[in-house]
Amino acid sequence: MKSQVQVRFSEFYEQWLNQHEANLKELISVPRDLSHDQLHRALVSKVGAHFKQYYTIKWAAAKDDVLGFFCPTWFTPLENAYHWITDWKPSMLFRLITTLRHTKVPGPSLADMTEEQLKKIEEFQLRIRTEEDRVEREMERQQVSIADKPMVDLARLATQVSNGEVVGQLDIYVDATLRSLLGGLENVMKMADCVRLKALKGVLEVLNPLQSVDFLAANAMLQIQLRKAGKRRDHGKMIMMNQKE
Repeated sequence: MKSQVQVRFSEFYEQWLNQHEANLKELISVPRDLSHDQLHRALVSKVGAHFKQYYTIKWAAAKDDVLGFFCPTWFTPLENAYHWITDWKPSMLFRLITTLRHTKVPGPSLADMTEEQLKKIEEFQLRIRTEEDRVEREMERQQVSIADKPMVDLARLATQVSNGEVVGQLDIYVDATLRSLLGGLENVMKMADCVRLKALKGVLEVLNPLQSVDFLAANAMLQIQLRKAGKRRDHGKMIMMNQKE
């Protein structure tokens, strides 16, 4: 059963994704000529603001139900299979750049990246990987904290029952312990999101405006097509189940 936060965020995400698709149409239809530099910059800024909106709403919603973001109902199972700590993995951006560099399109593109740009991307990729490792270590720490003293004490308290009633203020203790655990998960999620935003911002700072347009278009297309593939798969499974019945 979905929580109220999951219901509201699912509605927001559908609206956000609709705008994401509209942004994609602009990205692929914009004139691919260096003389339209200001237009390219404006569009890149618009898409960047759209991403920031997503994480602003996500963080606000997570204050009320962070667990909903660790088992998101607005993503398909296929999307979730490729996610890393509630969303896409930052390192994916660098693999995307490598792919685009070997994909020739008419006019200037990522295939024309300079040696200086490539060096900056390589150095930045190493920094992002280091930050991903830091987030993963923190996530591991949160996962093993289930065996820390507060949780062990909680398990012991739960066995102290007299005449069918729990002895002591177990509910209060449970709430306090869970608040601490959920706060830790919220912190990890935000850490991961910050690395995602930092990776996206850092890549765009290295690319020129037209390269950024190409990069953002490919990134959006990948996200949208993965979702559509996931929905097709879910729809196919639903049809098969109905036929069996």
